[in-house]
Amino acid sequence: MVNPMGLFQLKSLWDKFRENHPKFPMFLSALQKNGIKEGTLIEITITEPDGEKIQSNIKISASDLELFEQLKNISSSMQ
Repeated sequence: MVNPMGLFQLKSLWDKFRENHPKFPMFLSALQKNGIKEGTLIEITITEPDGEKIQSNIKISASDLELFEQLKNISSSMQ
């Protein structure tokens, strides 16, 4: 069961995140427009303030796509 207050708080936090990082939602919109396909490789690099880098990647599976679809449905219901 979904906690409505939790969703409200999540929406508030997401709105603040979008305000702080306006290019990231545009990036996500571009991804949504083109779609993420099974087999897509997503690479992530985190650079710490001291310059240390942490890198990882994931290859998208069918179950990942299912998760993304569910998250998209939740997200659209919050708008």
